[in-house]
Amino acid sequence: MHVGLQVLIWTLAIEGLFVLGLTIAPRVPPAGRHIANALSQAPLLDIVVSLLTWIPWAVGIAVGGWFGLAGAMTGQTIVLTSWVILHEATHRRASRGPRIVKVLNRTVGRAPNHLALWVSLLALPVFWIIRFGEILIYPLLRLLLGFPRYRHGQWISVSRHKFEGLVGHDLIWCLYCDWMTGIYALGGEMLRNVESFWCPIRFYDGKKCDNCRIDFPDIDGGWVPADGAMSDVVATLEAKYGGGRREWYGHPARLTISAERKNEQSSAESEQE
Repeated sequence: MHVGLQVLIWTLAIEGLFVLGLTIAPRVPPAGRHIANALSQAPLLDIVVSLLTWIPWAVGIAVGGWFGLAGAMTGQTIVLTSWVILHEATHRRASRGPRIVKVLNRTVGRAPNHLALWVSLLALPVFWIIRFGEILIYPLLRLLLGFPRYRHGQWISVSRHKFEGLVGHDLIWCLYCDWMTGIYALGGEMLRNVESFWCPIRFYDGKKCDNCRIDFPDIDGGWVPADGAMSDVVATLEAKYGGGRREWYGHPARLTISAERKNEQSSAESEQE
């Protein structure tokens, strides 16, 4: 049997069973629900998404090169498409009711909408690269520079499957967006620490400042004007990073583990008083 076909069959079998388990788990209380909730956020979600995306690719390449990769991706596509069809078939009422896909098909056309969704999958490796950076690189910066620690599960999670009426096609793409948005948001939070720490200077291009101020609030909250002096930069760094502080200037401290512990300690002290 051709190696590509072998990889395809193994992918169908293993991923099919895995997806079936993920679908059934929430319906097996109480243990199944606890397991499903744990798998819906990092770090376990990273393992789930890895098994559904890049691990089969890597195994396919290792076993059969490009043919192995093609077999793995074909198997994944068949599993995904089959799951969508079966999920919609078992949720007939929701499938026949209001749907995101129906509205967008009418708005931009069925073919462009579906093609665009598949094209968006090309961004998947890019988001995985960002995720690997969050897992492997940022902890080194924390160790070396004292940057704040984050609970990844507060960003990297999926929960839209709990939305009533979201089924099949719509559900798959909403979960994909759910995952990507969390990676983007956490990456931006980490990058804000890096940017304000190493170069707290406003961009000389005013339009760039306008475009970036939402993702980098410190542009208006502490960065030195482009026509300032290096003495201003030094003064800013000394003022912002005194007392062991290393987070970006407008950092939402409530989202850091250290801040949560301080809040817990403050609450405990208040109760004692």
